Amino acid sequence: MNGFGKVLLGLGLLLALVGALLLMLGRFGIPLGRLPGDISYRGKSVSIFFPLGTSILISIVLSAIFYLFSSFRR
Repeated sequence: MNGFGKVLLGLGLLLALVGALLLMLGRFGIPLGRLPGDISYRGKSVSIFFPLGTSILISIVLSAIFYLFSSFRR
C-alpha cells in the first residue's frame, strides 16, 4: 500500500504542475484552446468545441518529452 500512496502523491503533484503551467501560459498570451485548427461551432441552441490544433500540439510536446526520458533510461 505504501507504493500506491507514492504513485497517487506523484500524480497529484504532476497534475498541480500541469495546472500551474497552463495558468502561466494563459498569462503570457499563449492561447491554448484557441489555436488555429481548433474547431468551434455555435448554433442557435448548441455550441460545439473540438480543440484539434491544441490536441496535436500537446501530443507532439508529450511525445518529445517521453522520447527524451526513454533515451536517458537506455
